[in-house]
Amino acid sequence: MFETDTICAVSTAPGQGGIGIIRVSGGDAIEISSQVFRSRTGLVLADAMTHTIHYGHVVDAAGEIIDEALVSIMRAPKTYTREDVVEINCHGGMMPLWRTVAVLVASGARHAEPGEFTKRAFLNGRIDLTQAEAVMDIISAKTELAHRSANEQLLGGLSKEVTTLRDRLIGIIASVEAGIDFPEEDIETQSGGPLAREIAALTEDVALLQSSFAAGRILREGFATAIVGKPNVGKSSLLNALLKQDRAIVTDIPGTTRDIIEEFLNIDGVPIRIVDTAGIRHSHDVVEQEGVRRSHAAIESADIVLVVLDSSQPLSDEDHQVLKGVTEKKAVLVLNKADKPRQLEQIALPHHQVSLSCKTGEGLLALKSAIADMAKQGMVMPKEHAWAVNQRHVFALNQAKASLDKALESATAAQSPEFIAVDLRGALDSLGLIIGATYTDDILERIFNEFCIGK
Repeated sequence: MFETDTICAVSTAPGQGGIGIIRVSGGDAIEISSQVFRSRTGLVLADAMTHTIHYGHVVDAAGEIIDEALVSIMRAPKTYTREDVVEINCHGGMMPLWRTVAVLVASGARHAEPGEFTKRAFLNGRIDLTQAEAVMDIISAKTELAHRSANEQLLGGLSKEVTTLRDRLIGIIASVEAGIDFPEEDIETQSGGPLAREIAALTEDVALLQSSFAAGRILREGFATAIVGKPNVGKSSLLNALLKQDRAIVTDIPGTTRDIIEEFLNIDGVPIRIVDTAGIRHSHDVVEQEGVRRSHAAIESADIVLVVLDSSQPLSDEDHQVLKGVTEKKAVLVLNKADKPRQLEQIALPHHQVSLSCKTGEGLLALKSAIADMAKQGMVMPKEHAWAVNQRHVFALNQAKASLDKALESATAAQSPEFIAVDLRGALDSLGLIIGATYTDDILERIFNEFCIGK
């Protein structure tokens, strides 16, 4: 898109609300906004001081009043995008908001693309890429822990760590390349053991940042928890009980659930992404067979598995099949239908067991506690800030570490410094991808297309 255009968009969520906000950004933001706003005091927006708010009406080209509004004027560079920014606060209904956007576009602005305001903040140097990503993480955070993580990243926690690594790496590169570029100056170039030790120490810190990806994934996506079992043992009833709503259809007909149902839970501050699966059994129904296949795939990818068994019935061959499939997983055996006389034999498996009744709610708190405890055991957080990484970051870290490993191998073998410098430069470029010191258009497009319009 044209980064010099003046853009506008509704920045509040769609629907009805007390207040709706339209954001305008660009070199002509104030001039364009002045064409559609009439101050009650007669003030022209072009004459308004920066960071002031003014009351009046939004009008169309014919002078018809669209809505009353409060307009905030923020002049560059002290704005979100480092451009002139105007925010029009009007009533939070679809008609006043979209009619206001329409008159802004008619006056010379254009509709903003997803994430374009934040993209401009990055391109204009107000934030780096990790901070830009943190904006979306704050918006999508579902637990206090995830919100804190995103806030730390927005404040530059991850940026500082990556910048520190890059500064150390630049120092090493400068030392190596000085001897290459100025041999006549008789500059002493590090080689052998001293250089290898410096590269090895840097490699260890990059590896530490890499290892934090698991925690970062959990904070963003939730701890994947699959509910599995044979048909009609109460899997969908358990999902509804945990969510406290009728999310899944429950009937006495085996095979009612045929596809994956995903929902999000916050249990003791731990983000849990819970997945209800189709009953696992042999079937000739093609649709049900696909559901069973997806159930097995959910077990494979889950961090925790909740194996639901009917405690009012003895174990069946289908139950044994399910139990066999979770022997290598972190699992909780959920002995459902505890309100009925128990017929289920004792199960000698090293899995946590919880007896409950989805009908009465008995044992539900114990199950939630077991899930949270098991999740927390797998959420060992690395040092401060380092755990706020996503898939893009870890890919760049993998590239950086691979380059450093090559450089370390060359330095240990006391090879020519030219070879070492090439690999060190590769590691520097990879680390730069994380914070945006180096980037390509496709990377920016991939990141900002995930944003909502208006942010």
